[in-house]
Amino acid sequence: MKWIKEADPVKDNPEVSLTSVNEERTVYLISDDDAENIDRWIRENHGVLFESELEGWYTDESLWPKNRDLKTFKEWVEVECHSVVIDTVGGQIFDDEI
Repeated sequence: MKWIKEADPVKDNPEVSLTSVNEERTVYLISDDDAENIDRWIRENHGVLFESELEGWYTDESLWPKNRDLKTFKEWVEVECHSVVIDTVGGQIFDDEI
């Protein structure tokens, strides 16, 4: 959160808090095998995940922290692994960014 406030042009924005930062979370679907070995999967994919999360805040990569190693990732990102996802819509899944 410190990084967000330092990188934000409106540094004293009272709306940026730990609670507000965690209101929306990103969900990544992974295979059952990867879920069973989540620590290994995170170790192998933390760079891509870290950049994806940072891009959600700022697309300007010059604002991103220089150190994006596994240790920093674990300090900044809370990972939860859930084994069940239920689709309550039942419609066709499509990528709206294509």
